[in-house]
Amino acid sequence: MFGKKEYAQYNELLNRKLQEKKHLIAVHRGSYTGNITQSTIPAYMAAIKMGADMVEGDINSTTDDVLFVFHDGHEPDVFGIEKNVKTMTSAEMESLRPYNAVFGRTDRRINHFAEVLEFLPEGILYNVDRAWDIFPKVVKMLDQYPKAAAQVLLKAPMRAKEAIEFLAQYPTKYMFMPICYNMAEVEEALAIEGLNMVGVELIAATPEDELFSDEAIAYIHSKNLYCWVNAIELGQLKADYSPRPTLYGGLNDDISIIEGPEKGWGKLMDKQIDILQTDWPALLYAYRKERFNVL
Repeated sequence: MFGKKEYAQYNELLNRKLQEKKHLIAVHRGSYTGNITQSTIPAYMAAIKMGADMVEGDINSTTDDVLFVFHDGHEPDVFGIEKNVKTMTSAEMESLRPYNAVFGRTDRRINHFAEVLEFLPEGILYNVDRAWDIFPKVVKMLDQYPKAAAQVLLKAPMRAKEAIEFLAQYPTKYMFMPICYNMAEVEEALAIEGLNMVGVELIAATPEDELFSDEAIAYIHSKNLYCWVNAIELGQLKADYSPRPTLYGGLNDDISIIEGPEKGWGKLMDKQIDILQTDWPALLYAYRKERFNVL
């Protein structure tokens, strides 16, 4: 059982799914191509139909305190504008129409967070990323949806200590996962009282990094925490063409597709990684089904 016994009521769905499926498929911003845009309800519908156990989105607030599911900083890519969502009104956001995969305009706007919570199907988990600067607004919204306590997982890097401590003191014990780069950060998170910490997102740019080791994974499991790894590939190069570090030792979606699933996803499963975040849920679902005979 992952998480503390006193918070078992919040963690029941997560634990049941992990027991049934051995490794969960988390889908980065849903599945989007063609005329379907990232982090929208259609993208989540597509991901779920392709086998997702969990979908992910980034939450941002407009100047008039309306929450949208959108990764700020991607306004130029998605809308073709330079203005950040954090500086817009909700009316401005609602007026924008994103590009689709072939750079045509879709007629569907970006979703409010409330719309996504209303849509979230029973049995599907939702990971809230990049919202730690507005956790008070986010949990106030979550409180309006009783199912959110069992289905929504929040995460934050350990540098956002104030936001994490806010969650620890909050009466509703939403599931939480720290983003950690080393064992010192894992220990720092474990020391926070009152936090419903259920797992750890492991970042390890190379196989030599501390959190890539089997010993680190075994230690985290010994604390009744799952291990999450990002198999997503954000690009090998930064905008200036300098190398971008991999998220977990090069075991990613790209190698899994190009060289074979056993070279990437399979090695993560061999290392006892519990949750794999991917951009290719149908392929990972097929591999998991073939390997473990689970749906």
